[in-house]
Amino acid sequence: MPTNVLVAFDGSPLAERALTYAIETFPDAAITTIYIINPIDSVIDVEAGGLPVAEDWYENAQKRAVTIQTTAVDLAAEHDRDIDTVTEVGRPAHTIVDYADDHNIDQIVMGSHGRSGIDRTFLGSVAETVSRRGQIPVTIIG
Repeated sequence: MPTNVLVAFDGSPLAERALTYAIETFPDAAITTIYIINPIDSVIDVEAGGLPVAEDWYENAQKRAVTIQTTAVDLAAEHDRDIDTVTEVGRPAHTIVDYADDHNIDQIVMGSHGRSGIDRTFLGSVAETVSRRGQIPVTIIG
């Protein structure tokens, strides 16, 4: 059984399912949720709102990270569990794998974004990359 589990957590329903799965499946493991601030999002913000929005992008991203990680802590508390949280900046898939490598993680749990129709048979790009690059077991919740 894993002793250190990393859960990719972005606040989505699938991320919540992934965290619940980790809590229920690995009751004795230390669980850490990771939220990734993706700098690419700043480009999207500039396109949508112009330079003034971009100037506040990182501060807003940090506030969003706190809100999302608070959701993770609250969800864990509903299951009488304490978890650690971490927020990193980078490309999500690579940052998840690098964090796991650098922090003695022995299991990654993450959601694959929900899709409909034929696309449901394919993993999301982040989940697919983590499962390919990771040197440890990766559980993907769909």
